[in-house]
Amino acid sequence: MSEPVASRRTVLCCAAVALAGATAAGCSSNGGKEETKSAGPIDLGSAAGIPVGGGKVYRDQAVVVTQPTAGEYKAFSAKCTHAGCLVNGVAKEQIQCLCHGSRFAITDGAVLDGPAPKPLPEYKVALQNGNLEVTKG
Repeated sequence: MSEPVASRRTVLCCAAVALAGATAAGCSSNGGKEETKSAGPIDLGSAAGIPVGGGKVYRDQAVVVTQPTAGEYKAFSAKCTHAGCLVNGVAKEQIQCLCHGSRFAITDGAVLDGPAPKPLPEYKVALQNGNLEVTKG
């Protein structure tokens, strides 16, 4: 008995599905894996690099830290709540994700412009001897 041969349409369809899955995972900063919570505070270094009314993205730690007013620091997940892309910067008092145009408030992570469906998760941030320490979770 001969084995069935996959049609060209079946092969192309399967390839398209595989590519779509890889593309969706690629938009995520961690390849689609669950984000793990830190066991303790993450030392981000000096707070001097965080401008008042702005912020800084720490890509390796997937954290964005803002300073809405002088001496007030806020920390959020840098993973956009729309498709999981890492936000790429802070400008004009907004955390910006250029993957699909979402914008978030530097004060509380609230969605200012979609398609993000919900705010960025907030983390605990402390200033210790001039350094920022962030605790996820």
